Amino acid sequence: MTSLRDNASSETGLSGVLPVLHTPFHDTGEIDEVTLHKEIDWAFDVGADGMVIAMVSEILRLGYSARKQLAEMVCQHVQNRGFTVISVGAESTNEACELAQHAQSLGASAVMAIPPVATRLTGSATRAYFAAIAQSVTIPLVVQDASGYIGTAIPLEISLQLFEQFGPERIAFKPEASPLGPNLSRLRDATGGQARIFEGSGGINLVDCYRRGIQGTMPGTDLLDGVVALWNALQTEDEDRIYQLSLLISGIVVLQLSAGLDGFLAIEKYLMRKRGLFPNTIQRQPVSWELDSETESEVDRLFTRLMAVLARTQA
Repeated sequence: MTSLRDNASSETGLSGVLPVLHTPFHDTGEIDEVTLHKEIDWAFDVGADGMVIAMVSEILRLGYSARKQLAEMVCQHVQNRGFTVISVGAESTNEACELAQHAQSLGASAVMAIPPVATRLTGSATRAYFAAIAQSVTIPLVVQDASGYIGTAIPLEISLQLFEQFGPERIAFKPEASPLGPNLSRLRDATGGQARIFEGSGGINLVDCYRRGIQGTMPGTDLLDGVVALWNALQTEDEDRIYQLSLLISGIVVLQLSAGLDGFLAIEKYLMRKRGLFPNTIQRQPVSWELDSETESEVDRLFTRLMAVLARTQA
């Protein structure tokens, strides 16, 4: 197997652990910039390689202006401490291109996009949508298939056409359609190991995907210290530590995944408040699921065990 990590783009170097930021809100519904800065600083302190704005940043509920505002806040605070990847997927091609150009003007390292979620596109329309975004900027585009929890899957042939048209320095991939591992390997093999592929399962598939040669992972920020430790253990091939960490991370992510995107949001924000990083768990409304007391108790038990493992391995 050709390792995707061995074929990292020399132009961007986009790689490693790139957490997707959770958006903190005031009671008024406005973005809490002070708490956002605290989240970013903490993420770099525990070993993140950059920051991402994407689905669990609640971009689908933010609206056009607030999405641009969030991108500005993040890029300005990250500065040159690491990568910035800004999700620009939208219901119209024009809006997606405008968001991409805005992200590039802020100095973002890359943009990322899912297909429109309100319209089931044909293969040719999907390709045209992503091609237009890529052509609107000079920074790389990460093509995200988020169909594991929202939208529809992107056919392999569309990814291959985009890869052939733009090459590995302009197009990267974040496949999340099930089954994730085999789909990742199909894309890897079809591009001769040249495609840059990122994992985004929250950590539940990280071990399997790492062994298939991914270049990086984009988890939520709530379990970031655990994911960074797991990534480091994978790099050093510390098998005992790998499974001590991954099984507990997976236990929490299973609970998040069972309720879809809103399950991720509710549990992730609960853990951010539990850590003392967020003052509240406010989400943009409406939501389809709220954290119940029994799920909360199981999250607490798993999280306590994960923190204990991290404390032992860091001692």
